[in-house]
Amino acid sequence: MSKKQWFCCLACFSAVTIFSLSARAAEDDGAPKYSTKVVMKTAFKGPLIKKVAAGDASDEEKKKLYDMLVALGKNKPPKGEADSWKKLTTALVKAGKAVVDGDAEGGAMLKKAANCKACHSKHKP
Repeated sequence: MSKKQWFCCLACFSAVTIFSLSARAAEDDGAPKYSTKVVMKTAFKGPLIKKVAAGDASDEEKKKLYDMLVALGKNKPPKGEADSWKKLTTALVKAGKAVVDGDAEGGAMLKKAANCKACHSKHKP
């Protein structure tokens, strides 16, 4: 392999590595996209979660709800134990992902996971 070929391979590898790392960092930068208050107001008090669970939502609405549920899981619980918060929000994210992926059971999973009392009794200030 000539020096020119070796340099080109190294440059391509570096570019791919940098692009992958920056895309991954942007995707999972640790900072939630939505606050808990915004998620509660938009998704739970608004019609979004009911619309998605009923199967009446557009693909865009399903994706928005999923993004909100992911952000909710990244937020710290306003009250209560972090393990409980993680367990409850993980169930919501899993159900939201199932809906986005077109799983026939997604709506039922979402209805079950979106149990307001289960979360509010432990985490609502």
